[in-house]
Amino acid sequence: MKFVFFCHAISSCWNNGNAHFIRGVTRELVNLGHQVIVHEPDDGWSRLNAVRDGGKGALMDASALVPGVDIRGYLEFTLDLDEALDSADVVVVHEWTAEWLVEELGTRRASGGTFQLLFHDTHHRAVTALEQIDEGHLDGFDGALVFGEALREVYLKRGLAHRIFTWHEAADTVLFKPLHGSGKNCDLIWIGNWGDEERSAELREFLVEPAARLGLATHVYGVRYPEHAQALLRSHGVNYCGWLRNQLAPRAFAQARVTVHVPRTPYVRALPGIPTIRVFEALACGIPLVCSPWSDCEGLFPPGCYLSPTSGAEMCEALADVLNDDDLACDLITKGLRAIHQAHTCRHRAVQLVKIVEQLSSSNTVNIGEPAQAQAAHP
Repeated sequence: MKFVFFCHAISSCWNNGNAHFIRGVTRELVNLGHQVIVHEPDDGWSRLNAVRDGGKGALMDASALVPGVDIRGYLEFTLDLDEALDSADVVVVHEWTAEWLVEELGTRRASGGTFQLLFHDTHHRAVTALEQIDEGHLDGFDGALVFGEALREVYLKRGLAHRIFTWHEAADTVLFKPLHGSGKNCDLIWIGNWGDEERSAELREFLVEPAARLGLATHVYGVRYPEHAQALLRSHGVNYCGWLRNQLAPRAFAQARVTVHVPRTPYVRALPGIPTIRVFEALACGIPLVCSPWSDCEGLFPPGCYLSPTSGAEMCEALADVLNDDDLACDLITKGLRAIHQAHTCRHRAVQLVKIVEQLSSSNTVNIGEPAQAQAAHP
C-alpha cells in the first residue's frame, strides 16, 4: 500500500515528541513492504527552532533516520495536493497539521477520494480546547487514531469521528535500546520540555527537590525552559543541558543510572492512562524508571516495570532504593524491556495500523458506538 502522512515535522523533534513515533512507524511500514511519503511544512515552528538552536545541521540526519521514507517539504502556496494524493491508499493526518489542510483533505475524501483518510490525535485539546476539535471537524475522515483509551472515549462521547481506534505511541527500538560500554556521567536524568506550566509544580516536587535532597548529579534536557525554571534548577544544583536531539537520547540514558517520568497535568486529570512517549523510550533503553503519580488504567505495563511513588518524600526513597540496590535496578530493567518488546514497539503499531486499514477497507461505514470500533483498540 501507499501511505501518505501529513505532519507538523518528521525532520525536527524540537518540542515535537510526535516526530519520535512518526519516524519509527513510517520506517517500520517501509520494512513491511509499503511505500511511505511524509509531507511537512518547510516553515513549521519545530523546524525553525531546531535550526535556531542547532544550526542547519540539526535537520541533516533526518533522512538517515528513516531510510526508504520519502520526506517532502512544502509551503501552503506550493503544495500540490493532486500530486501528493496521487495513487495514495492511506492518508494519515496528524492533529498538529494546519487547519486549512485538514479541511481540504476531508473535503477531497468526501468528494470521492479513493484513499482511506485517518486523523491522528496525540494531544489533549479534545478535552481542554473543545472549540478546536468540534462535531463535524472530521466529517470527511474515515476514522481517527487516538493515543489512549481515555481519548477514544472522549471522541465517542462527543461524536467526533465515524470510527475511532486506540493507537498508542511506542518505542522506536531501532534507535531506543540498551547501549553498553558507556560510562556514567550522572545519577539522574530527565529528558522533557518545561512547556506551558502544565507540570511545573510536579517537576519541582518529583524531580528538582528530590535530586537536591539526595545530592544527585542530575542532568535535565529539553526546551522552553523560561529563566525562572532555569534559575530553579541552578538553585538546586541541577545541570540544565538544553535541547537534546531525540536520536541522541539513548546515549544520554545509557550514561545515567535512573530516570523519572513526570506527566503533564491534563493527562493525569483529564486523560488518565496515557503516558508520554518517554516512558516507552526509557524502558526500551534499559534504564530504571521512577514515575510521579499517573494511572496506568489500561494496563499497558505489567507490575514491576517502574516504581510509583505518590509524593516527593516517596520519590526520594524510591530513587535512593534504585541507586543503592543493584538487584532492584536490574529487575526494573528486565521487566521494562520485556514489556516493550512484547507489545510496545513501533513495529507493533505499524502492524496494527495495517490491520486497521484492512478493517476499514473491508467493512461498511458504521455508526459511532458500535462494537466494531473497539476491536482494533489495542495491539
